[in-house]
This record gives sequence, C-alpha cells and structure tokens, in this order.
Amino acid sequence: MESLVFLFGLLGNITTGLVYLSPAKTFWEIVMRRTTGDYESIPYICKLVNAFMWVYYGVLKPDSVLVATVNGFGGVAEIAYIIIFLLFAPPRMKARTAIMFGISDVAFPAAVVLVTQLMLDTEQQIEAAGFLSLCFSMVAYASPLSAMKTVVMTKSVEYMPFLLSFMLFINGGVWTVYAVLTSDWFIGVSFGLS
Repeated sequence: MESLVFLFGLLGNITTGLVYLSPAKTFWEIVMRRTTGDYESIPYICKLVNAFMWVYYGVLKPDSVLVATVNGFGGVAEIAYIIIFLLFAPPRMKARTAIMFGISDVAFPAAVVLVTQLMLDTEQQIEAAGFLSLCFSMVAYASPLSAMKTVVMTKSVEYMPFLLSFMLFINGGVWTVYAVLTSDWFIGVSFGLS
C-alpha cells in the first residue's frame, strides 16, 4: 500500500509540476510581444495563493512532504509568471494585478500563518490549512473561467489554453486517487470536485 501511495504521490507531483509549467508558453509569448494583450492575471494570482496554502498544509501535516515540495515549486513558477505579467501589463492592469498580489498573495498568507500559529494547536492548524487549501483549490481551478468573457467576446479560445485545462483534469484525477489511498479528505474533496 505504501508503494502505491508513493507512486500516486509522485504522479501527482509530476502532473502538478506540469500544471504549473503549462502557462510557460503563454508567458514566453507575452515576453516576445512585450504585452499581456487580453490575458488576465487572476488565474496566476489564484494559483499562487493556492500553492502557498498547500505548502503550509504540507509542512504542517506529517508525511506530506510531496504536497509541500511540488507546491513550493509551483509558488516559484507563479511568482515568475506574475513578475512577467507586471512587467508587460498596461498601467491599469499592472496596478490592479499589484493590488491583488499584495492582498491575496502576501497579506493573506502571512495573516493565515500568523493567526494559526498563535491561536491554534497543531491539529487545528492542520485542519485550518487543509480547509483553506481546499477552498483555494476550488478558486484556482475555477479561475481560468475568468478568461471565458474574453473567449466569448473574441470568439477565440486563444485566451483559455487547452494544455492548462487538460493538465488540470489529469492532475485532479491523480490527486483524487492519492487522496483515497491516504484518506486525506482535504486533497480528495478539492481535487475530486475539479
């Protein structure tokens, strides 16, 4: 059973890594065109806070190093995407992205860690981090839908990358199996619903 858990944890890490890398082509195009065009920053802001919450959960929960490490990698990737977005976004979008980043990806995670560390015991910290991870996974998985308005207006799926959608589907399936094997309902609910 342990080897099966490790196998699906490893597959989850690979698929999650691919999810985090799937926007790389989009950001390469942004760098080459030197503009963000009609791309939205919301999915990347959401994926970063999601990564932070899963890292926190993985650090707190025993035997969850695979959860923490892959999301640490994802956090670094999302920070790189947000920096690129901020470099090439028009001024209004840049300001909006910077404000969302400051609130969602800096202030909120810092407050969560501070409050949970000061006010909760270890088991409650794990529960709180797991619950927040579950919530932000749902937000992160739904965030590409922010591109739907652009897809409808332009009648083009260019702004809703297929590779990202496909990798999210595969990733959700692998982590759902992992969650069943480890009886981790936070992972199971968040990825089972994705």
